Amino acid sequence: MRIHATQYALILVCSCMAVGNACAAADSAGVVKTLKGAVHIERAGGTSSVAIGTEVYSSDRIVTGPESSIGITLRDNTLLSEGANSVLELNKFAFNTTTYDGALDATIKRGSLAVIDGKLAKANPDAVRYNTPTTTLGVRGTEFIIEVGGNGESAR
Repeated sequence: MRIHATQYALILVCSCMAVGNACAAADSAGVVKTLKGAVHIERAGGTSSVAIGTEVYSSDRIVTGPESSIGITLRDNTLLSEGANSVLELNKFAFNTTTYDGALDATIKRGSLAVIDGKLAKANPDAVRYNTPTTTLGVRGTEFIIEVGGNGESAR
């Protein structure tokens, strides 16, 4: 069987698209599963609206408005539930689905964040950190809530 140049080009394009989609999905830290009210993501100097199914990435800043909330499931099955008037910065997220190695570093600048740990924290608790303007928390339990009262957020 002989492949013509146009068939080869089509196969090459399709292969690259499949690899590109897989790479894009791998870069995603997680996905929005629940949403209520006004929520936006600040990413790479811009702001984007959020819908159920929106992908969340490392370095994203997730901001909720009054009477708003968002639920995010990270790739390791960590569940993050951000309350109203909150600012969450996902500083770093990396997760290897085979070895469960990686890192999670998040900062709750203002408001509240409820967490149910996933595979990363269970396999390597030292690789998971949650920060507030005044404290850094290491993970030792599987479920907890962080609340930052008052204005909370310092200058960026």
